[in-house]
Amino acid sequence: MTSGRAITTLLTLVFTCAAATVSPAAPRPPNIVLIMADDLGYAELGCYGQKKIRTPRIDELARGGMRFTRNYSGNAVCAPSRCVLMTGRHPGHAWVRSNREVRPEGQTPIPATEVTIAELLQKDGYATGAFGKWGLGPPGSEGGPLKQGFDRFYGYNCQRHAHSYYPSYLWDNSRRVPLKNNPPVGGHARFPKDVDTDNPGEYSRFKGQDYAPDRINAQALEFIKQNQKRPFFLYYPSVIPHLALHVPDEHLTPYLALKWKDPPFTKLTGGGYTPHFTPRAAYAAMITRLDTYVGRIMDLLKQLDLADNTIILFTSDNGTTHLKREVDYDFFGSVGKLRGLKGSLYEGGVRVPLIVRWPGHIPAGTSSDLITGFEDALPTLLALAGSRQKPPADIDGINIAPTLLGKTQPPREFLYREFSGYGGQQAVWMGPWKAVRQRLSRRNNPDPLKIELYHLAQDIGETQDVATKHPEVVQQLKSLMDSQHTPSRLFPIRALDRVSRP
Repeated sequence: MTSGRAITTLLTLVFTCAAATVSPAAPRPPNIVLIMADDLGYAELGCYGQKKIRTPRIDELARGGMRFTRNYSGNAVCAPSRCVLMTGRHPGHAWVRSNREVRPEGQTPIPATEVTIAELLQKDGYATGAFGKWGLGPPGSEGGPLKQGFDRFYGYNCQRHAHSYYPSYLWDNSRRVPLKNNPPVGGHARFPKDVDTDNPGEYSRFKGQDYAPDRINAQALEFIKQNQKRPFFLYYPSVIPHLALHVPDEHLTPYLALKWKDPPFTKLTGGGYTPHFTPRAAYAAMITRLDTYVGRIMDLLKQLDLADNTIILFTSDNGTTHLKREVDYDFFGSVGKLRGLKGSLYEGGVRVPLIVRWPGHIPAGTSSDLITGFEDALPTLLALAGSRQKPPADIDGINIAPTLLGKTQPPREFLYREFSGYGGQQAVWMGPWKAVRQRLSRRNNPDPLKIELYHLAQDIGETQDVATKHPEVVQQLKSLMDSQHTPSRLFPIRALDRVSRP
């Protein structure tokens, strides 16, 4: 009997082990590629109505996925927008709420206590890499990318350094890599005196040899190759098309052939970035250059048989720059019918493209008018990735995975933005309504808490303030403005925090 039981037990173990051997392996989590343009306007892509600038690969991305028409960047300028994206907290709760430099290089660091999307995915076994512009903490600080969940970083740490596309160095993790072929071209360079600015040859002094975005794209592609056997999170915050107007001739030449009326930007009077002989052609060429980089990523994913299991997101950190002499936003129709530009909480400053593709999961060629924001990236990506990590309890983002997967989803209760820069601003969206406060930190503003109210479904251009006609809506949105703002020692807003500003 004892021998028979032993044999039975042994056979049971054998069959159990055999069954375990042939059982299917757990599906690999999807790769994630998050591409963010810099100062790209809502209507500067073909898939969002652009007629002059060529963006065939990004348009292809949109045809293969879902395009959002009411997506909002984290804020109206670079650093605070990136903070919202990384941490999932809106600007009333986020650590960084405006651009603020730290000398000699970098911006205000997010503290080690902040939890980023990269840190959470890293805990799930994702390889994490950031390639482009960081802006959330100087080299070596607790806010640097290598301290905030990224295994790999290549690009610009500092936003001011990123004003030049022909810099003298880039950062490779914690090491400065010199670009020896560049006599660096400053992002704010000027002509010497007595130069003939009508001579196109004089502008050659503002060209370098080693185009930094090319290097950044190459490193991003290498990251994909090196991590193709495991899930990866590629964060690609491109510097394009932020000024200065720097672009290699191979992309500039096709736009020169269009012979647009294109007066030079000489910078002889006033400020701005580096002069360019054909600023309209240069700006269009820069965006097409970014489109080419996106196409290279798509092609590599397909080549490595990763495309079907990769979520690609494309967006922009804020709207088009307001520097019209360099970027003719009227000529391009950069924000369409929207009001405002970079630095403004009117729609043109913060409503930005969002395209998401995941073949076989996100319905191709679809669009959504769900109100979404950068804070939604963290909970949504964790959900799509099947993450074991729970989003931090204090985030403000919502999970928009149901919408992405073609399911119905209730609209969000509200979306909140504030910006301590450009005079101090607040905005809140609720359904078709939007409330705005401007000039909150201006001493000469007699009524800093005045609220403007717009019905965006009827007035997308924010031309008719209807606050006096709907006092009950104003009061409801005012309550949200009051409740969603928490004071910030680093980024106070005078009328809200009752502080004196220099």
